[in-house]
Amino acid sequence: MFITTHSLSTNTIRCLFSIHQIPNNFLYPMEMGNNSTKQTHSHSHFHKLSLHRPNHNHNSAPIVTMSNNNNAATKADPEAEEPTWPELLGSNNWEGLLDPLNLSLRKLVLRCGDLIQCTYDAFNNDENSKYCGSSRYGKASFFNKVMFEAASDYQVVSFLYATARVGHREAFFFHSQSRESWDRESNWIGYIAVATDEASSALGRREIYVVWRGTTRNYEWIDVLGADLESVQSLMHPPHVSAAKQGNDGDASSSDSDDDNEKVPKVMRGWLTIYTSDDPRSQFAKTSARVQLLTKIKGLIKQYQDEKLSVTLVGHSLGASLSVLSAFDLVENGVSDIPVSAIVFGCAQVGNKAFDQRFKSYPNLNVLHVRNTIDLIPHYPGHLLGFVDTGIELVIDTRKSPSLKDSKNPSDWHNLQAMLHVVAGWNGKEKEFELKVKRSLALVNKSCEFLKDECLVPGSWWIEKNKGMVRDEKGDWVLAPPGDEDLPVPEEY
Repeated sequence: MFITTHSLSTNTIRCLFSIHQIPNNFLYPMEMGNNSTKQTHSHSHFHKLSLHRPNHNHNSAPIVTMSNNNNAATKADPEAEEPTWPELLGSNNWEGLLDPLNLSLRKLVLRCGDLIQCTYDAFNNDENSKYCGSSRYGKASFFNKVMFEAASDYQVVSFLYATARVGHREAFFFHSQSRESWDRESNWIGYIAVATDEASSALGRREIYVVWRGTTRNYEWIDVLGADLESVQSLMHPPHVSAAKQGNDGDASSSDSDDDNEKVPKVMRGWLTIYTSDDPRSQFAKTSARVQLLTKIKGLIKQYQDEKLSVTLVGHSLGASLSVLSAFDLVENGVSDIPVSAIVFGCAQVGNKAFDQRFKSYPNLNVLHVRNTIDLIPHYPGHLLGFVDTGIELVIDTRKSPSLKDSKNPSDWHNLQAMLHVVAGWNGKEKEFELKVKRSLALVNKSCEFLKDECLVPGSWWIEKNKGMVRDEKGDWVLAPPGDEDLPVPEEY
């Protein structure tokens, strides 16, 4: 239940997703904009929205609920018409909702961020534990044990597991040092959650969330993998990329020719490796994360076929890139009649121009990228290597908050909780920071020391009690085993 900090070399800072201690003389990057556009569409049959806050002892966004009042408005602007649910998910490219930041969208973004934080809070990265690489908590008690605000409104219906090809696995994943490890081939990489029947009745729709975990690895894994582009022909159905060159093994190669990069949709090989790799030796990753996701979403759509549905994929850092890729995959392979959106934080560039153009061609597919203007990660791998930005950006600046240090540490610029803190009080580039929703300031320091000392909040405070050590019946201190309900169990598909 804790996230550690690590020291990394500066020569790889531009391409790491878990950056921690960097020299203080590291300079801020130049600000870069995103001019991406997308054909708009509407879903006029959806009702308007209102919001209420569940009575939970926590700190995040209220649940978004349906209202039959088509003239409902936010308190901030009583004359403003409240956006529909599809509009909050990007059906109109979030036009008019970002500056100033619409209250309902602000709360939705915070909800998505807190769903992502659950993966960091639950992930077991203690290599002394034989359950290292798994979730500390089972599906039934997951939201309660990570103290998620709306625990009673959502249920985890599936865990997602990933592996990687030989040569890449150690760059991505944690593994136990114990000979009795739960699984040596895979890691828990996220989960799928669905709104409960009661919440769905109040909402007037069934929300499905796919939540991808970012990496907490202290390994310079981008240096191992590089930033090669690889064709996504394997995700396209039916195969449309006839121009893709074939390698000796029959897979589409990562040709570097300018003509190939202009015409063939490609993404960074690392994202594709994690998403599509499987390992028959693993009980948990016998099928790839991709197959697990597509199978489960297909089943949920069939299960709730008589209800209004939406699928929202969320992630931070590495998880953000997987969210964009998997959102594309869902729509590319048949999810065409319901909104599919990726709401992501600190996302690296995922693919090339051809990938971005194909992504934009789907009217029900949208990406909102919450980007801290001084964060380095969204500028990687870079336009010179053929990558482009995907989606609409909500650009924030952590330097606006009076509670945050003037940090020169790039890991702070990329910190999820710091971004959420700023989203809660963001009023645009020209206006002062002012909280618009209640959110505990202490959350910022869950896994860092970004808050000013006068806030009196200890750094990296989210840890397992005694780091999971307990006294056994013999009086010896040992790592506590998980309860039966929290033991890793292979998913059934």
